[in-house]
Amino acid sequence: MTDLPALIAAFTAMFIVIDPIGLAPLFIAMTQGMSQAHRRAIGARACLVAIGLLLLFAFFGEALLEFIGISMPAFRIAGGVLLFITALDMLFERRQARRQDNAEDALDPAHDPSIFPLAIPLIAGPGAIATIILLTGQADGALGFGAVLGVMLIVIAMVFAMFMAAGLLERLLGKTGINVVTRLLGMLLAALSVQFILDGLKGFGLTG
Repeated sequence: MTDLPALIAAFTAMFIVIDPIGLAPLFIAMTQGMSQAHRRAIGARACLVAIGLLLLFAFFGEALLEFIGISMPAFRIAGGVLLFITALDMLFERRQARRQDNAEDALDPAHDPSIFPLAIPLIAGPGAIATIILLTGQADGALGFGAVLGVMLIVIAMVFAMFMAAGLLERLLGKTGINVVTRLLGMLLAALSVQFILDGLKGFGLTG
């Protein structure tokens, strides 16, 4: 996991699953009417909570799987299926609609959206958790493990940057631009999810 192609694949998987671009319009909806300082505080808190949760699963996720008797090849296949469903949601716009429902639930002015729904499940959702366990599980040694964590931190930093530039991004891309980007990323995620499934089958000795 220290060679460049593996790092690019890890970054692509984390970026597509977390989807910083797709989160930006939802952040705008959930922070309407707030000052820039308040928005910054909510965005920072959401990102820090998401980092903490993903680090927890990065360090202890595989041990938890072993404790309950789930092998890594089985989890790779399950994770691949989950990511493929996420890819289908992105391609057919179901994912954004579901996220929008979560955003609307958080529009109460008295509600702080940083923990729910921003940190969980929009940033550190099931797909991101599955991906971090898969990537750390196939990392090569401490250096590879650290590289995966570095990739995750870079993607979360991009989420925060998108939160801070959400208004500008929405004006530049428009709804059509965001839809095009989302569907393109969905295609890439579908291919990556199939690769996870093939890796899992290989771990069981079912493929060459």
